[in-house]
Amino acid sequence: MTSQSAMPVPETSAPGQSASAAQTGQRPLTRNERLDRLPFNAAHRKLLVASGIGWAFDAMDVGLVSFVVAAIAADPHFALSNTERSWVLSIGFVGMAIGAALGGFIADRVGRKTVFTATLIIFGLANGAMAFAWSLVALLAARFVIGLGLGSELPVASTLVSEFAPTKHRGRMTVLLESFWAVGWIIAAAIGFFVIPSTGDWGWRWALLIGALPLLYAIVARVHIPESVRFLEAHGRDVEAERAVRYFEAASSVAPVASPTGVPLPKIPTRTLFGKRYRGRTIAIWLTWFFVNFSYYGAFTWMPSLLADQFGSLTKSFGYTLAISLAQLPGYFLAAWLVEVWGRRKTLSIFLAVSAVAAFLFAQAGTPALVLVFGMLLSAANLGAWGVLYAVTPEIYPTRLRAAGSGAAAAVGRIAAIVAPLLVPWLLTIAGGGKTVAFIVFGAVFACACLSALALPERAGKELEN
Repeated sequence: MTSQSAMPVPETSAPGQSASAAQTGQRPLTRNERLDRLPFNAAHRKLLVASGIGWAFDAMDVGLVSFVVAAIAADPHFALSNTERSWVLSIGFVGMAIGAALGGFIADRVGRKTVFTATLIIFGLANGAMAFAWSLVALLAARFVIGLGLGSELPVASTLVSEFAPTKHRGRMTVLLESFWAVGWIIAAAIGFFVIPSTGDWGWRWALLIGALPLLYAIVARVHIPESVRFLEAHGRDVEAERAVRYFEAASSVAPVASPTGVPLPKIPTRTLFGKRYRGRTIAIWLTWFFVNFSYYGAFTWMPSLLADQFGSLTKSFGYTLAISLAQLPGYFLAAWLVEVWGRRKTLSIFLAVSAVAAFLFAQAGTPALVLVFGMLLSAANLGAWGVLYAVTPEIYPTRLRAAGSGAAAAVGRIAAIVAPLLVPWLLTIAGGGKTVAFIVFGAVFACACLSALALPERAGKELEN
């Protein structure tokens, strides 16, 4: 007779677990190990899409607001001056910087899902308020609150995705979130081009409302996504943690198994980010976030103007800008593939180095063909590096600091988004003009590539809590 230990493994066993703990004598898998070993399934796909829509809204807001502000300036009810237009544009980024830092801090204390759901509700209410605003003060207030919502959105969503993603898919899932950003940017350009000019003085209001149409789906989808298992266990909420694991196991038809009770983790002060253990990686990731955002917002917010000055045609500059922007998508997908093949640190460092060289060559290019080639290379490499940053940042901090660390890094990036559009025009007026800007970006981003290679730990293929 066949002994019990030799019995065939049931098909419903969790991946990586040959039989129950009672049958084999092996220790039972923890809840996090059960999550880490799952195959990518429908529940992960739902989480990815529900989170990615937040990225799309962020890009749509940044892309659409430039069209909206131009239309508002032409609206006789507002007649905004150039200074007032700059206020409307910049105050959203101020809100994003504050929201990123504040949202991450709150998410480490009250829960990822609470902030994850609230961000889009805040954005939706403020977006509606902006669509019906009738004064400059109302516009500024709405833009600031929109920034608070979207600023909190990205670091908290990437943290939640990284904590639910299976180990071998974690890098790809977090990088692919950024691909939704490129889609949102393209949608914003289409809404701005087709809706605003064709609907009269109310065109910009309709554009804001149409752009928010997918919001209801995203909110409903997020309500059904459970709280992070790692957050729940860190706070001693084992019953909810078990329920959250089974939500993802059910999508893979994996039979639930017993896990040991989690041990609540002690609180870690946010100032620990600058303690002896985390100081080096915090400085490295902050500098990288700053200069990747500086490079992107410095180049792409002024791209049509730079190309128009170089080639003497605004129409051609729009076409070149569109082509260069479309290169973002292959950059994301290439980064999403390489981040699990090369690892986080190598992929980030190489993409940063390519971005730095492309920025320098782009400014030196003297022919339309070279401008297009180096511009597309800059777009793909810069945005690929940005996507990898969202994979790297949650992985270098423990559960009790993960959202706060990610939020603080994203906040530094948002500060660069405020500084770059203001600083680049001034740099363009000094000796060397665009070449000076390119040389500064080249030096800073290349230094970040070296810093990332030296200071950031490699986390590919490792469990978050290892």
